[in-house]
Amino acid sequence: MTATVVEVKIPATQFALSQSFSELEGLKCEIERIVADDDSHVMPFVWVSSDENTREEIESVLGKDSSVETIDLLADLDEEWLYQMEWINQIETLVQILVTEQGTILAATGDDRWWNLRILFPDREALSRTHEYCEENGLTLEILNIYHLDKGRQGRFGLTDDQQDILTLAHEHGYYQIPRESTANDLADELDISHQAVSERLRRGHESLVKNALILGQGADDPDKK
Repeated sequence: MTATVVEVKIPATQFALSQSFSELEGLKCEIERIVADDDSHVMPFVWVSSDENTREEIESVLGKDSSVETIDLLADLDEEWLYQMEWINQIETLVQILVTEQGTILAATGDDRWWNLRILFPDREALSRTHEYCEENGLTLEILNIYHLDKGRQGRFGLTDDQQDILTLAHEHGYYQIPRESTANDLADELDISHQAVSERLRRGHESLVKNALILGQGADDPDKK
């Protein structure tokens, strides 16, 4: 049994907060953490932002959203707000992932068109069952990328083993400190490889981290294609 990480997208109309997205132009949400109480409730921590609406306007609409039973403000950062919510409707896919298949939501972002999720399933069969469940119940689960963790650390953020090693070494030797405590030449000497090889691994590793850790659902490369 090998864990599998998958990146998917779900139409906003088939997910929680679709009513709020339809009423508030420019609303964006990012799930910080999500817990499933049972097969009818999930409790996510959600970062909410909007260039078009005030916090009061957002809370008014969220409070009327049929998928939201409770909402509590945890942090106010002026331009974005962290809420703990309790979702009760349009969460069939989440319940299947979290409760039935014991999956873990690693990252999730949503807007008025799509929710993009990165999910850790305990095995590939759990992903297959979730996909079949969605098809049988008229739900959309569009698979974008699959990361096979049996192929090593490449499955984490799209990094190869060499990229993981060089980024870890760079961190341990203070390469990212200000001022820097080591140089690319120092890292090259440590690994007994060329300066050019270090530069290429760092650059490609940084690119993979940005694509797979930050730009969820926006064309991140599939490690299986590299």
